[in-house]
Amino acid sequence: MHNIIFLKDLDGKALDPYVRLNEAQLFHAMKPGMFIAESPKVIERALRAGYHPASLLMEEKTFERDLDDLDHEMAANQTTVLGQTPIYVVKSDMLRQLAGAGYNLLRGALSAMYRVQRPDLTSFLATMPTNHPRIAVLESVVNPANVGAIMRSAAALRIDGVVITSDSADPLYRRASRVSMGTVFQVPWTYVDAKIWRAEGIDLLHHLGYKTAAMALRHNTISIDDPELDRADKLAIILGSEGPGLNEKTISQSDFTIRIPMAPEVDSLNVAAASALAFWELGNQKSK
Repeated sequence: MHNIIFLKDLDGKALDPYVRLNEAQLFHAMKPGMFIAESPKVIERALRAGYHPASLLMEEKTFERDLDDLDHEMAANQTTVLGQTPIYVVKSDMLRQLAGAGYNLLRGALSAMYRVQRPDLTSFLATMPTNHPRIAVLESVVNPANVGAIMRSAAALRIDGVVITSDSADPLYRRASRVSMGTVFQVPWTYVDAKIWRAEGIDLLHHLGYKTAAMALRHNTISIDDPELDRADKLAIILGSEGPGLNEKTISQSDFTIRIPMAPEVDSLNVAAASALAFWELGNQKSK
């Protein structure tokens, strides 16, 4: 039996995560913070990955369908049931009032979930496969849609883990996790403080045996299909933001700068599209 609670207003403190706290505030709400998962598919994948829900919020006219979808996904994957987790149901006109006030409240079912503690970089890399690991590093990728798309490509193309600098968009922001189609809960990932990354990140990767490949255009840039990249026992593929690109120190300290072969009239791709091509060529999908 579900714990379904029909609400007449949105005043209760239990609804703060949905209607009164922005995503940055949720991040710092309590250790290790909270986030909003959106849609039955994303919620189910988060549950399957071990995240714990504080509550769910659903629109009255669609809650039976959304709850059926969620129950179906959970049953198909033998995921732990919601038990007595509060499921708040609200009327559509209440949501329209909030939309007029500037809140983008509901696109399908929502769930306020507790974050999990992320390991530091050294501990995280110790969990990577011992055979031919391939990881991605996102340096200052600030667009949540790009982060979500990169996570989806990483999951599809067998990248073993993703490291994200703290000045990048949060993979658990609603837009990022929605674009990722919930794969943000499938791919192992962690944060690294941006200052620590710039000071010693490349050195640490080298110390742990990783060759580093920065996606950048330089005089010595090699193609992503260069055999030398495949010969690297451990490889970290480093991607930067679309405007400034990678930090100059990151590029100069990396073992390789790499590029995607393309028409001479075009010098770059969107970082999400570039990640998909690089992961296809450099990930482990071809050997599995």
